[in-house]
Amino acid sequence: MRQIVLDTETTGLEFEEGHRVIEIACIELNDRKLTKNEFHEYVNPQRAVDQDALKIHGIDNEFLESKPTFPQISQRLYEFIEGAELIIHNATFDLKFLNHEFGQVSGDYPKIETVCGIIDTLDMARRLRPGRRNSLDALANQFNVELASERSLHSALLDAKILADVYLALTGEQTSFEFSEIMPYDSRQSSVDGDSTESKPIEVVVQLASEEELELHESWLDYLDEKSAKGSVWRRIDS
Repeated sequence: MRQIVLDTETTGLEFEEGHRVIEIACIELNDRKLTKNEFHEYVNPQRAVDQDALKIHGIDNEFLESKPTFPQISQRLYEFIEGAELIIHNATFDLKFLNHEFGQVSGDYPKIETVCGIIDTLDMARRLRPGRRNSLDALANQFNVELASERSLHSALLDAKILADVYLALTGEQTSFEFSEIMPYDSRQSSVDGDSTESKPIEVVVQLASEEELELHESWLDYLDEKSAKGSVWRRIDS
């Protein structure tokens, strides 16, 4: 399935209070790599930006006056995301705003979650890292995301790119092992005169998983169970 990392900025926190979307960024992942295919627009909300929100993203009313309204970009946005798997941090927030915006344009637009798969990286991080801070900032710091150093204010486009790196880190797999560090015996050595000497055992250090690591492992298996009709392979093997 085509994957799109999505983020928005808004005039405030609650659409029920009349707040609107002012920036939308969607960047495409293909085979776990960023493509050059993206959708990015600033949007004229036709209302004032809340002062508290302005402190977060720095997008002011004067800048937005010349930007298109949501109805003017709605069809292009819908066509860009339709049928894709959306990767969003705290998906509930972005989806409620976007669904409201589409609903204001036309009742013909279906709810986004009915035409797109949804991966909420906040929910994923909470499962994998219970009891820890899982904001985008905290995760970017945890995984040493380089782009995070450029983030003085929130920006939908920059945050989407940071989130893409965070998502890849959260779902990454180990691809190589240093077998030389865990081989239990030395290779048979040849003496100067060509005679083989006896293999010598070396000490092997066994590092057991901590309680926290075991809990994280179980949380990840819970997540896989939800995503797979047959459950995770590991639990099927154990049973």
